[in-house]
Amino acid sequence: MDLAVRDFDVSRLTGLSAFDHSLSLARCRFRKWNLICSGVLDDRWSPMRKDVNQPTFAIRAPGTSALLGLALAAGGILAGLVMEGGRVTDVGQISAALIVFGGTLGAVILTTPTALLAGALRRLQTVFVSPEPCSLSQRAETLLEYAHQTRRKTIYSLEDTLPFIDDAFLRKALMLAIDGTKPDVLRHTMELEMNLEAATEDTEAGVFETAGGYAPTLGIIGAVLGLIQVMKHLDSLSQVGSGIAVAFVATVYGVGAANLLFLPLGQRIRLLSERTYRLNQLTLEGVLAIAENLNHHLIRSRLETFLPKECRSHQSEGLPVPSAPLPAARARAVSA
Repeated sequence: MDLAVRDFDVSRLTGLSAFDHSLSLARCRFRKWNLICSGVLDDRWSPMRKDVNQPTFAIRAPGTSALLGLALAAGGILAGLVMEGGRVTDVGQISAALIVFGGTLGAVILTTPTALLAGALRRLQTVFVSPEPCSLSQRAETLLEYAHQTRRKTIYSLEDTLPFIDDAFLRKALMLAIDGTKPDVLRHTMELEMNLEAATEDTEAGVFETAGGYAPTLGIIGAVLGLIQVMKHLDSLSQVGSGIAVAFVATVYGVGAANLLFLPLGQRIRLLSERTYRLNQLTLEGVLAIAENLNHHLIRSRLETFLPKECRSHQSEGLPVPSAPLPAARARAVSA
């Protein structure tokens, strides 16, 4: 929902103009922020607190392991080449790189629509640049905080938190819940968005897998073209030997690009998509539980089904365990 539309709805309900409402809300947040900074309030229950999936001072990104893996693979190959008596410059052939990477790029452009290719290139940001998404346990704790706030006040108290939530899926689900959307309609709407996003990410991962199929073939073409040039100098055996060595560099480029770059990128995008889908599943179940105003321990039990077993016991440490129901209460539950 657009912020201007939401301000108009709030002004219509409260009788204040959108500007007066925004100014009042900003003053309230500023006072609360001063109290948090002075230590009077705990920022865990403040709407000023951003969602934990985007920490303000986050350093680690998912691209760290991706770059490390790529560096280790390339470094291992080059180290093996040097140990066998070769030199790094032996595989530095610009013509072979042009044949492999230029031919692969042309083939991908030929088979892939422009919009899909642009989306696949933008998807690389999630692999090398974007901050690491929050874990399932972090999202579960965030939802439990929202549930605690809802039971202490009302679900409408979460509206002040919406502008500070970075995750678009969580923000939209909470917005629908605050607007009073029926649970079945909310589930259908968010599941439709989840499935469409997963299908898009799967298609974009297929672009890199397609490139991984073309690259080795282009490497063989480069090797054949190199051998053709070698055949022109059969009268000089010294040039034939060096020419054959240069010709096979294109094959190295093609096989290496496919197995060290394109195919791993496609698989990584697919795995990140599956992780995001599971995170959205947990988010949807938590928001539905908040909308239904379920018990705090019941919500935790529902959310912990998405967590690994070792994390479930850790999440339960220090939490009060519901006592067994009294016989009378059990009897009433059975009779009901």
